[in-house]
Amino acid sequence: MAQVRLGLRENLAQFSLLVAVNAFVGAMVGLERSILPLIGEDDFGLTSSAAVLSFIVAFGLAKSLTNLGAGVGAQRVGRRRLLIGGWLFALPVPLLIAFAPSWSWIVAANALLGVNQGLAWSMTVVMKIDLVGPKRRGFALGLNEAAGYGGVAVAAALSGWLAAELAPRDVLVAAGAAIALTALLISAAFVHDTAAHVRLEQESGEHDRDEVAPGLGRAFADVSFRRPALRACSQAGLVNNLNDALAWGLVPLFLAANGASAAQIGLVAGIYPGIWGVGQIFAGRWSDRIGRKPLIVAGMLVQSVALAVLATSDGAIGAATLAAVILGVGTALVYPTLIAAISDAVSPVARAPAVGVYRFWRDMGYVAGGLLAGAAADAVGYGAAIAIVAGLTAASGLWVAIGLTEKPRRRSLAAPADEAGTGSGADASAPARESVR
Repeated sequence: MAQVRLGLRENLAQFSLLVAVNAFVGAMVGLERSILPLIGEDDFGLTSSAAVLSFIVAFGLAKSLTNLGAGVGAQRVGRRRLLIGGWLFALPVPLLIAFAPSWSWIVAANALLGVNQGLAWSMTVVMKIDLVGPKRRGFALGLNEAAGYGGVAVAAALSGWLAAELAPRDVLVAAGAAIALTALLISAAFVHDTAAHVRLEQESGEHDRDEVAPGLGRAFADVSFRRPALRACSQAGLVNNLNDALAWGLVPLFLAANGASAAQIGLVAGIYPGIWGVGQIFAGRWSDRIGRKPLIVAGMLVQSVALAVLATSDGAIGAATLAAVILGVGTALVYPTLIAAISDAVSPVARAPAVGVYRFWRDMGYVAGGLLAGAAADAVGYGAAIAIVAGLTAASGLWVAIGLTEKPRRRSLAAPADEAGTGSGADASAPARESVR
């Protein structure tokens, strides 16, 4: 059996394979970004923005809950098994969309897509962190998220371009089936589990060998509200994906209402995650050097500027394209850095549950965004709805500036061995050490 070692170079083959798998994960959801809101209007006759965006609410709720379960299940079931399970949930999605007689079938398909994303993306994230160890964590996450959102960008742009020539639903169905089948075969045949790498890192001198993964109750409390630094990261993740829900569901309707073609909408829908994807490689590596907090705060404020530009654009393609570029830059600064900040603050065995809770809150942003953006657009119009989200994003950045502290010390979320599975751990009254590198 090959010797288990930590590091990017030492695990390059498996790391590269997981990068490719996550590109497929991103492409699966990217197919919908430029054309599914238009299908809701054109094929199903929906006139309410809130009704159209219901598919994003279903997606976000399913993905959030799956993230929560995947974080705990990764230690018990295994990362590789959950990754394969994620792709099995993706297989029915194209079929439901192909034969949907009503919009409720599309909503159900997106709930399954949320489960796929929650399992597959979560596991590629955690497995890459497992492989590289602590020294290049930000860079590894940057590569992972770059691959995923590169897949989103390419699929969004191509699906928008093809939808201008072919039936949009046919494009989505054929491409979705091909992606799901290919990724399932690759994951089952070639991906290896990373449990041995977790054990190796946990047994290093920096960590307690006897620690075990925390129960869901303890991990949820610590990441959600008990520890200020982790709480700040969780709310920023939620607001970030609230923005993404708006870009995914409302922006295509906003541009179409102002005369944009499917190809133009696809261009804007592709530029934003494209900039986001590539930028994460540099942002993740940068955060390894200067710390997480400066990039998170700057990224949230840059996103708010982008949304302000979009809100005042009157749907002009030039201004919308500029806003997409700025939004991509801001999101790139934030996205891998938040996960790295969470991972910095916990021990290896607590990593999957902590990241799972963070990703639960982050992807609840899709639920909040779908509900808020849809209701606001129906009530006050597209521009005002986007402006409201811009204000929330700026406030989120200020929260991080105040609530996230960076100290060299580490505090584990893991419960002592004799309390494993109880959801409790160390004395809750012990002083918190907010250890974010």
